[in-house]
Amino acid sequence: MLLAVSIGDHIVQEFKNTSWLEWIGFITTIACVYLAAKQNIWNWPIGIMSVVTYMVVFFNSQLFGDAGLQIYFLGTSIYGWYFWIKKKEANEKPVTSLTFKQLLWVLLATLVLAGSLGLFLKNYTPTNVPYIDGFCTSISFIAQILMTRKILQNWAFWIFVDICYVPLYLYKNLYLTSILYIVLLVLAYLGHVDWRKEYRKQLPTANG
Repeated sequence: MLLAVSIGDHIVQEFKNTSWLEWIGFITTIACVYLAAKQNIWNWPIGIMSVVTYMVVFFNSQLFGDAGLQIYFLGTSIYGWYFWIKKKEANEKPVTSLTFKQLLWVLLATLVLAGSLGLFLKNYTPTNVPYIDGFCTSISFIAQILMTRKILQNWAFWIFVDICYVPLYLYKNLYLTSILYIVLLVLAYLGHVDWRKEYRKQLPTANG
């Protein structure tokens, strides 16, 4: 009983110590993912605010893979914003899907990237979680590419990596961010449902 109270007090104290940057990242990330699930183009500018904020938060927590990932997210957010505008102007089909062969290649690329990044972080940074950081970073890297191209499977990658991130951020005492990723897990599932419905509407059988 005393142990449970002690743990509870520790968690409450950690929330009190949560930086204003992490709060900004928390709010903008939820807004970004919600808007992405609704295929609202405003997810990209809000996402830019989120990644800049978390770049600082993760670097301070020695999650260097995730910090570097935010730089990549910044670039892909700008690209995604541009790509979605162009796709809307061209009136193209908004959602596409990977073939089975393409999915296998994507999974292979993810594993190779995860191993390479994990080795780099182990040898060249002071992080104490090089391989899990590299693994989560690589999955997020691929998921973001798929999202910018409006590929349905991006949500499956986000769902998986959100599950992985929750215990990682708890370990790093980023309690607010761990809660954020539970929320993102739910939003990613809803995003998958919405995008799958949209994709099915585009199929020849759906159009008669």
